[in-house]
This record gives sequence, structure tokens and C-alpha cells, in this order.
Amino acid sequence: MKCEGIQLGVNERKEKEKQIRRNDIIDAAEKVIFSKGYDLATMDDIAKEAEFSKRSIYIYFNSKEQLYFEIMVRGYKILIKMIEASLNDVKRKNSLERINQIGKTLYNFNNEYPDYFKAIMSYENGEKDFVNGVPDESREKCYSLGEEVFVFLTSELTRGIKEGLIRSEIDVTNTAILLWSCTIGLFNTLIKKRNYIEHYHNRTSEELLLEGLDFFKESIKNKNGGMKNEE
Repeated sequence: MKCEGIQLGVNERKEKEKQIRRNDIIDAAEKVIFSKGYDLATMDDIAKEAEFSKRSIYIYFNSKEQLYFEIMVRGYKILIKMIEASLNDVKRKNSLERINQIGKTLYNFNNEYPDYFKAIMSYENGEKDFVNGVPDESREKCYSLGEEVFVFLTSELTRGIKEGLIRSEIDVTNTAILLWSCTIGLFNTLIKKRNYIEHYHNRTSEELLLEGLDFFKESIKNKNGGMKNEE
């Protein structure tokens, strides 16, 4: 029994050391990819930043793509916590206001964690899905967290239909996909064209975002009424 306890302690220590090394490598990958961009970053760059040999890097991660998924996992975890806290702040609001709040939280996430936001948005807007060569565990972990964000939308849409505030004939999943796609497209435009919009149209990205979120809200709103918002 004593030997088993010692072996268990050794295994736990080895697993902890392995996790520390993995985190160190992801930290290095973040610095490189955030500063150089995904396409220009190389595994040699990441190995140099992490102060590991490239061979050692490949013991823990099989590709740059896998590291990119791990970076997105970190970003999604932060975003999910922000959405949860934000929705808790408006828990007495109706579903339409809570859907708006999700959009505003995404905007705040961009302001507070622009590198994570860019990593996630670049993937959302990218043509490649990095399916080949990425271990199922890393890919599915990222997909699962992305699905949690999606569930925030579907839950509020379902709630809104029950409240009578959202059109009952909509397909919840289809509408959530469309709302997410439109929101991502809006963010993409407001970020990339920020200077143009501000200088040529005298509009700020924030006011256009709020107007856009209201526009999306109106598209799903039940015009026949519904429950009153509780304060």
C-alpha cells in the first residue's frame, strides 16, 4: 500500500509538470501568434519563445493548428465567464434585452481581450476548419466551448417564445445561427472599417453596434406583444 501511495504521488507530480510545460508552450504560442499573426508564426518561433527545442514542442502538440485551438479554448473560457456574469446582471430583464446583452458582452470582450477576440473571429471568418492533423480532444474541446456560447442564444430565444416576445414560428437553431452570423459580420465590418466609418460617416463603432443589435432584435420580435419586462 505504501509503495502504491508513493507511485501515485510520483504520477501526480509528473502529470502536474506535464501540464505546466503545456501551459508554458501555449503561453509562448500566444505571444508569437498574437504579435506575428497565425500565418507568419512558425513552430520554430514558438519553440524559441518557449525556450524548448522544437522536438520537445512536438511531444506535447503535434501542430501549430493544435496550439491555435488551445488558444481559442482560453479565449472562449473568458468569453463564457463574461457572458454568464453579464446575464446575471440582467437576470430580471426579458429575453430580448438579454440577447442584446450577449451582443454587448461580445463587444466588451473585444475591448478587454482583443487578441483572443481576433483569434476567435479569424477562425469564425476563416475558410479552413483545421480538421486534418488536429487531435480530436483539442478540436472537440474548442467546439464544445463554442457551443456553450451558442446555447446562450438558443436558450434566450426559447425563453422569448414562451414569454410571447419572440415570434413563435421561428426555428430556434436557424435563428441562433443567423443572429450569430450577422453579429460576427457586424463586428468584422466595424473593426476593419472603424476609421472609414468614423471619418467619412461621423459614426462610432459603438453606436452602430447598438443600432445593429436593435435591428436584429426587431427582426425576431413578436409584434403582437408579450410579457412586460420586469425591473
